[in-house]
Amino acid sequence: MRFAGKTAFITGAGSGIGRATAELIAREGASRLLLLDRNADAWRELRFACPVDIFTGDVADADFWASTDLGEIDLAVINAGVAGAGLIAELHFADWRRILSVNLDGAFLSLQAALRAVREGGSIVTVASAAGLKPEPGVAAYGASKAGLIQLTKVAAKEAASRRVRVNAIAPGGVETPVWDAVPMFADRAREIGREGAFKELAAMATPLGRYATAAEIAEQVAFLLSDAAAIITGSVLVSDGGYTL
Repeated sequence: MRFAGKTAFITGAGSGIGRATAELIAREGASRLLLLDRNADAWRELRFACPVDIFTGDVADADFWASTDLGEIDLAVINAGVAGAGLIAELHFADWRRILSVNLDGAFLSLQAALRAVREGGSIVTVASAAGLKPEPGVAAYGASKAGLIQLTKVAAKEAASRRVRVNAIAPGGVETPVWDAVPMFADRAREIGREGAFKELAAMATPLGRYATAAEIAEQVAFLLSDAAAIITGSVLVSDGGYTL
């Protein structure tokens, strides 16, 4: 098993990519999971084969991190994030700060905690986005937050290399996760034709492969970056977008 005896820390673990990754790492032999989500209800009906420590809190809350002790970890997935849309000329500053607070401030605080806790030879993956690589109208805040996360990941990779800690990012394109429910355009269309139909329409617009990824597929790619199969890879961005950024 790829992660036998490993302790893994995952933020945004209550749903979507985070939950799929936690389930996969547990199946692959992890000895303990440290799971963080701000939604206390996210943990209902979760069952894992290994011991699990649950943390409920806001990744962007510095006071939360000051009082949180992760102990020692081998793996980390910095995944917590929120979505949003709006043209720059019309975007309220409060909406800009809401997205940047979670996606960049929260990612910084989570990554900082992970770097302090990770053992020598450990591995960290941040979940960025193709939106941080390709500009599109209406995604200024989200795209800027993910572009910042990509650069943060690269700097962390250089800083941690002396301890043989690898830090990489994955940049998914469209993924069928609950984060889309916060996007008004998607939410409106999902009410009209259903979520599956709305995802198909979105994929047809800009994804050459014609579909979005599932959370389980992205989890497999995160697991690859965490694993010894990627032992010489650090500071890289794995673009997994069905051709969206071509």
